[in-house]
Amino acid sequence: MPHPAPLISLRSATLVRGGRTVLRDLDFDIRQGEHVAVLGPNGSGKSSFIRLVACQDYPLARDAGEPPVRILGRERWDVFELRSHLGIVSADLHAAFTGGQGFGRTRGLEVVLSGFFASFGLFDHLRVTDAMRARARRALALVEADHLAGQRMDALSTGEARRLLIARALAPDPGALLLDEPTASLDLAVRQRFLGMVSRLAGLGKTVILVTHHVEEVIPEIQRVILLKDGRVFRDGPKEEVLRSPVLSGLFGVSVQVGRHGRHFTAIPD
Repeated sequence: MPHPAPLISLRSATLVRGGRTVLRDLDFDIRQGEHVAVLGPNGSGKSSFIRLVACQDYPLARDAGEPPVRILGRERWDVFELRSHLGIVSADLHAAFTGGQGFGRTRGLEVVLSGFFASFGLFDHLRVTDAMRARARRALALVEADHLAGQRMDALSTGEARRLLIARALAPDPGALLLDEPTASLDLAVRQRFLGMVSRLAGLGKTVILVTHHVEEVIPEIQRVILLKDGRVFRDGPKEEVLRSPVLSGLFGVSVQVGRHGRHFTAIPD
């Protein structure tokens, strides 16, 4: 039996934005079913990595060899089709729903249904089926957000809005979730509940790729950590080998003390 294609395959992937190289020669695979954290300080290239995988930006073309970016073995994707395989929750997406043309007026169920169309709301030309509504309701239930179906985005807390966006990503039933700084702006208690939900989704079989600069967000289900620094891979390996004080001190450029409490890691400046 042939092995399934990697979920994400990067081969010397380089990205230039605004005349500046923001990612340089990224070279790694993320397998289907593999839970991975992509960790790095601000400006390390994490958001650029997400834009690359989301087909929002495109890498420098190469003359020969393997394509620099492939998702599930394919180089080119229609963004609507891609969302049925890879659900993405990012800060850009959050801003689009709480600001932008909708100005936060979009209601919870509409937010989730928009995941079928990769849109920032529902529009007259979009045809929503009963099957889509049923799947959207199931996604809301999965993230314990049924009660938010009729609420406007501008009336929600950050944590509630983040749950809706994850339900939106789940509605088309993708095999994988790509989460960008998912607990940003959440208080400690809400952050813990939110990460517990992500752990639960990983346990249900959804591949989780967590992009963050917080070691504490590396949920127990994640076994591999990729460190980015200055647009390059700084370290890539099992989390027990990567999440160590000398390694993270080199990554962040300050002395970092890594601790462990059960299955969870912490990191504080030394």
